[in-house]
Amino acid sequence: MSTKGPKKAAAALAALKEPVEPSEPADPRRSHLEPPLIFGYVDAVARHGSIRKAAEAMHIASSAMNRRILDLENEIGFPLFERLPRGVRATAAGELFLVYVRRSLKELRQLEAQIDGLRGLARGHVRIAVAESVTTRLLPDAIAGYQVRHPGIAFAVTVDGPERLLALLLQDAVDLIFTHSPIRDRAIEVLASAAQPLCALVAPEHPLATRKTVRLHDCVAYPIAMPDETLAARAFLDAALHRASITLEPALVSNSVETTKIFARTRQGVCFSFHIGHEADVSGMVAIPLSDPVLANTRLEFAGRRGRVLPVAAASFAEEVRALFETI
Repeated sequence: MSTKGPKKAAAALAALKEPVEPSEPADPRRSHLEPPLIFGYVDAVARHGSIRKAAEAMHIASSAMNRRILDLENEIGFPLFERLPRGVRATAAGELFLVYVRRSLKELRQLEAQIDGLRGLARGHVRIAVAESVTTRLLPDAIAGYQVRHPGIAFAVTVDGPERLLALLLQDAVDLIFTHSPIRDRAIEVLASAAQPLCALVAPEHPLATRKTVRLHDCVAYPIAMPDETLAARAFLDAALHRASITLEPALVSNSVETTKIFARTRQGVCFSFHIGHEADVSGMVAIPLSDPVLANTRLEFAGRRGRVLPVAAASFAEEVRALFETI
């Protein structure tokens, strides 16, 4: 009796048991550059700490994933993962390979975004880290205006203090930053800069509200809300207070500018913030420039990492912001 039929059936059954990699419908409008599958496997195993969990997350058989990783380990000549009773842990060779894999994946996504931009696609992401002062009007207005023209561009905005802003930029965790802290690091390029005075903010009915300018000694008679040491305004204020030999006893200290505004309005006190542009503060508070010498020459700086080629969307947005700075 012929054995060809059973053999063909067995082969077909084996083929069905082989994992089928998930695929997405092809989109002719955009580039879709796929990294080697093994890169995704190694990264997933490292993140999940388990071949089984990584395989479940990627919807493939764990035996197939394990086989591919074993093949790679044989090719490299070193184990990438130490097999433990409850999962796996990257070896020294595995850690080195992971650095290469993750850098390659990041660069591939950047290349894909750039190619999409060259094809005129209205899609992409812009990552920005900012001082809180620009979140009230300048940045939301700039993003809204940009998205009217480029509705497919998404933004991620992180608010933090000056030291963290610089660190995020140098780590390429963000594309661009807005900061009030003077930039002296040669690895960071200032793309645009504008004079922006530090202001005292008071409620419209406050006795100081009609003043064109004030000095710090004019504010000490009222409840004071101060920014904490993580915010750029605090360093400027401390320098001015020291120079003027003024001692302040703040009633409130916070790393949230909005919290200090609410306090000042409720207590008929004074808080401090950089006032961006010429529009009224969205909180309804009156912004009065401080005329103390240290405080009258503060600036807002827009910056990127020197030498980095930005993704197309971030580079395009940066150009619009540079033009915006010429008007503020």
